[in-house]
Amino acid sequence: MKKNVGTGDRFLRVMLGVIALILGLSGMLEGIFKWVALGVGAVMVFTASVQFCPLYTLLGVNTCKVKPKK
Repeated sequence: MKKNVGTGDRFLRVMLGVIALILGLSGMLEGIFKWVALGVGAVMVFTASVQFCPLYTLLGVNTCKVKPKK
């Protein structure tokens, strides 16, 4: 997998992912909203940790500033 998630994007994903996980686990949300928050939070934290987002690949987005190898 080629990295396509940059540093700023990673930070934002971790912060929003942790907030979504906290909302889902704290009991503040119920029903489908709880499960959506948990799913979104887990995906955001995972994609930040592996620095790869499949949706970015489909959309042709790359926020990673890695120089290509020669």
